[in-house]
Formats: sequence, C-alpha cells, structure tokens
Amino acid sequence: MEQKGLDFGIQPQPGPPRRRTLSVSELTDRIQGVLEVDFADVWVEGEISNLKTPPSGHYYFSLKDENAQIRAVIWKSDARLIKFRPKDGMRVVARGSVSVYAPRGDYQLLVQVLEPLGKGSLQQAFEELKERLGKEGFFDPGRKRPLPMLPRRVGLVTSPTGAVLQDILRVLAGRYSNLGVLLYPARVQGPEAVWEIVAGIRALNRIQGLDVLIVARGGGSLEDLWPFNDEAVARALAASEIPTISAVGHETDFTIADFVADFRAPTPSAAAERVVRAKVDLIARVTALEQQLGAATRLRLTQTRARVERVTSHRVFEVERGRIRNHAQRVDELGRRGEKGLLRALERARDGLRHAAGRVEAFRWDRQVAAGRERVTHQWERAQALFRTGNEARRAALGRLAGKLESLSPLAVLSRGYALVWDASGRHLLRDPGQVGVGDGVLVRLHGGRLGATVTFKEPA
Repeated sequence: MEQKGLDFGIQPQPGPPRRRTLSVSELTDRIQGVLEVDFADVWVEGEISNLKTPPSGHYYFSLKDENAQIRAVIWKSDARLIKFRPKDGMRVVARGSVSVYAPRGDYQLLVQVLEPLGKGSLQQAFEELKERLGKEGFFDPGRKRPLPMLPRRVGLVTSPTGAVLQDILRVLAGRYSNLGVLLYPARVQGPEAVWEIVAGIRALNRIQGLDVLIVARGGGSLEDLWPFNDEAVARALAASEIPTISAVGHETDFTIADFVADFRAPTPSAAAERVVRAKVDLIARVTALEQQLGAATRLRLTQTRARVERVTSHRVFEVERGRIRNHAQRVDELGRRGEKGLLRALERARDGLRHAAGRVEAFRWDRQVAAGRERVTHQWERAQALFRTGNEARRAALGRLAGKLESLSPLAVLSRGYALVWDASGRHLLRDPGQVGVGDGVLVRLHGGRLGATVTFKEPA
C-alpha cells in the first residue's frame, strides 16, 4: 500500500538546477555540425594571403578583406581542376563549404572552385602560360623555321570525323593532287584531347619523309579550344623536328599553339593553301626569278664593260696602243714592199721568157727551145730563191718587230711578275715612294687583274 505524505499546507522548495557540462570535443562537434549544415555551399570573395603549397599538392591560404579573414584549403583532388596558379594578393571568388579543424579549433573554408575576380580561370591560365613560355623563348622569331616550298608529304593531327579534315583535303587535292597526306586521328576537344594531340605530334615526328606537320581543328569557345592552350601541346610543338603549322579555330581565335608553331594559319583551309601554293603562283615566281636573273646578268656585263673601258682608256695604255699601232703600220709597209719586190721579180721572169721566145723564133727551134727552157728554169729557180730569201728576211724582220713590240708592252712585263702601281685615284702612276704616304691607298695592276692595297711602310731603294 502506497503511503502518502502528510499535507500541512506548505509546498516543498525545488533544489538548485543541475549544470550540463560539455567537453571541448562535444562543443566543437556541435559547432561543426551547425557550420557544415548552414554553410554547405557558399561563395566567398576575398584576397589570397599566406599561400602555402606543400609537397602534398594541397593549397593552404587565407581569404581576407578589410575587416576579417578566414582560413581556406584546397585539397589536391580539387587543385588539379584549377586552371591557373593562385598567388598572394590575387583577388578571387571561392566556392566551397565551411568546416572546423578540431585540433586547433579553427573554422576554415574547404574550397572546391576558385576563379580570379573579374577574369575567368581559363583566361587567367592562358595568360600565365603565355607569359611563362614567352620567358623561356618559345615565341622567339629566331626559332621559327621556314616552311618547304613544295612538300612531298604532309602530316596532319586532327579529328577524322570533322569538317576540318575534308576542307584541308579538298584544298590540297585542288592544288597538288598527288601530295601525300598522313593523318593521325586525335580528339581535339575534351580531357583526353591533350594527350592524343601530343601523341600524334610525337608519332608523326618518328616517320621519315614528312616535310610539314599541321595541327588543326575548327572554331569554338575558349573551353572548346583549351587542349591547344595546354603546356604539353606547346612543348610537343616546340620539340618537333618537322616544321609545324597551327590551324586552330577561326581568324580571331588565338591559342598557345599558334604562338609556338612555326606558322600560324587563321583557318584550316588557309593552312592547306599555305602548304601548297597554286601552280600559277609558282610559274609567276619562276618567271620573276628569270627576269631578275636576266637583269642582274645584263647589269653585271654593263659594269664589267664600263670597268674595262675605264682601264683601257688610261694614259699609260693609250701610249702603248700608239706604239703598237706604229709597229703594226710598219709591218703593213714591209708587207707591201715584199709584195712589190715579188711582183717585180715575176715581171723580170716574164720579160726573160718573152726574150727567150723571140730568140727561139730567130734561131733553130730545137736548140733555142732547149736553151730558153734552161734559162727559164734558171730564172724561175732564181726568182723562187729570191722570193724565199726575201720572204724569210721579211718574216725574220717581222718576228724581231713582234718580239720588240711584245717586250715594249707593259702587259708582257707584268706577266714576268712586275706590277704597275697608281695612287688611290688611279690617275697618277707611282715611280717614287715619296709620292705616297704611309696609310694611303694604292691601286696595283698585275698580269691577271687589279688589287687595292694600303701603304704600311716606306723604305728607300
């Protein structure tokens, strides 16, 4: 039986409230639960400071503004998706969740998406890579190689199913129908495109006989063209031993591959047109070269003729030409005198023959004929001997004159190792060292041509 207490009209007073004590871990867990639920997906704008990048691949930094700051971390798995390199002082927009790091009691932002403020991450990555490769010399004009004028085989890295391939093949077939084209099929968009493009460039470089390599795709957004802004593609193009052409996007699209390649084509069709020039262009080029060659040859002949005329019009050669003309005139006179002497001898022989014929008629025919024949023979032999003697004498005289003429010619003297020296103007023949000073220029005429020289010392004879 339950016993009840007595009621004297007085209520019992309650005791002091019992305290509920939380451990640090419990309090931290409660705070963490509230933060991770209420701030599971937030966008935060701020400035990066105290950035640390340990070997683990994570990013640790703080986001701050004028009045506050919050710790932030990007795990390695998320950092791989960020296209640019974060730096201290960079204003960014971060997306992530708020969490608590229990060992220190700090709350922090777990960043999954990071974008530069006022500029897309892809554009930021593009400019950073362009600046870095530019400092390494990848864009220097001096490393650009010329494209072959008439390639025999062309390597092509592009999608085998796109319109780009058909456009390139159509242009090549219209300009050079028997040109060999070797295609390496590769994806040109998406996460796997970079390594397929790199593999295509390297594979075509291992094939002998390729004269030029084209990397091509059609137009698109910055995201679509991003594989051609990748550092691996840029370095593969720079390492190519075959001259390269980048034909990516439209005329207004620019990629890192455009800056690294030896030639940038505004469109894939323009790349094909640049690889093989039209036949009419080649014919026009050959014709122009032939005309230039003819003009250069005529100019060279004119200059040589003028130089020869200047040399031959010099006073020294004019004097020698006068002497040669005098000797030539003397030879002509001797020739005419010899011709006249021969004619006189022949006339005398004819007179004797006529005289003998008269005597034949006056005397016995047989004896006169025999005597006349003997006299004619004697006279003929005498005339021949006289002619030979005179001819030999004239030939000997002519030889002496020719030898004397040769000895008087300055060119003959030059052929024996002598030289004629003029002053720098070419007007005064030098006969004494005193006519020039040390350091003056002189012109030297040798047997085989002319020399320009400078006086380095003088010494009396």
